[in-house]
Amino acid sequence: MSGEANRLQLSARLLARDALRYSPAGVAILNCRLGHRSQQMEAGAGRKVELELDAVAIGPLAARLEAIAQDAELTVEGFLARRYRTGPALELHITNFALKD
Repeated sequence: MSGEANRLQLSARLLARDALRYSPAGVAILNCRLGHRSQQMEAGAGRKVELELDAVAIGPLAARLEAIAQDAELTVEGFLARRYRTGPALELHITNFALKD
């Protein structure tokens, strides 16, 4: 299945974040919660979309995200994966982000 699409780009607000932590190997990890609101077209009609999504940044991105003010508007990119190895909940693994202008 390698090469299958699993990419997400989302405009989001940084709603909350945990304290920066480190894996046993010394890799920085930052868990956070993102919020999104938009109007999307579906079947020819507008649909209001509001959601919250758990996300994680690992490595240098974690330190960069820790420095961003809460409630900042971001564009985030990443992929979806299970939050826990055997659980059904998903989280966004952030691979890149930028502050929105």
